[in-house]
Amino acid sequence: MKDVVDIEVVEDRTADSTCDEGFLRVRRLTLRTHYDDGSVSDPYPCDMVSRANVDAVAVVIYQIYQDDDARKTVHVALRSGIRPPVTLRKHDELVQPDERTYYLIHEIVAGLIEDEDVGPDGIERRAAAECLEEAGYEVAPAEIQPLGAPLFASPGASNEKFFLRAVETDLHHRREPTGDGSVMEEAGAVSIMPLDEAIAACRSGEIPDSKTEIALLRLCDKIGYLPQLGCFADDVQYRQREVD
Repeated sequence: MKDVVDIEVVEDRTADSTCDEGFLRVRRLTLRTHYDDGSVSDPYPCDMVSRANVDAVAVVIYQIYQDDDARKTVHVALRSGIRPPVTLRKHDELVQPDERTYYLIHEIVAGLIEDEDVGPDGIERRAAAECLEEAGYEVAPAEIQPLGAPLFASPGASNEKFFLRAVETDLHHRREPTGDGSVMEEAGAVSIMPLDEAIAACRSGEIPDSKTEIALLRLCDKIGYLPQLGCFADDVQYRQREVD
């Protein structure tokens, strides 16, 4: 793992670029809202950020452990990586300046849904591919579990939709991630941590990624884990019966 100490802006191509080129594309629209009574609003401007591949899948990779006393715990695998847009906030004149510079951010595994990911199991195939590419875990698409309905990442500015998924696997049986060959994946590493600690890190701002926090909490709902108590719901019921 390489430690990131800075990100340098080698060239700013903004002034010489059009809004419909590059990885992200900006559509500058004039809209009019139509209402059910037949009236329409005045025209108003609206900018929208999009990509050629609009949507993405994000996956919580986890494992449930059980010790000799039958006490169960949950651990998750997170991938750290550089996110230049938030790192470069240190150069912005912010109304509320950041307390720290964001060099590496821990997130759940995620990736864009590609053109070949068609069909009813396309999202699961992409999720399994990202588990191997970003974290080194080889899982089958059939093992991928849904985590509720998809959500929009930033509906006021982007049309991107995230499909949340989870997969349980042996977190210690991992190989080197295949990667996608991009420079942004040179830094960072895979970390394994208890689920309740990962959620606490999201809430404290140590992990400032919204999709990660939402997906971790949805995983708790799915498997019946209570992060505030650090145990499963059925454990609470069992202990209550012992007390009674």
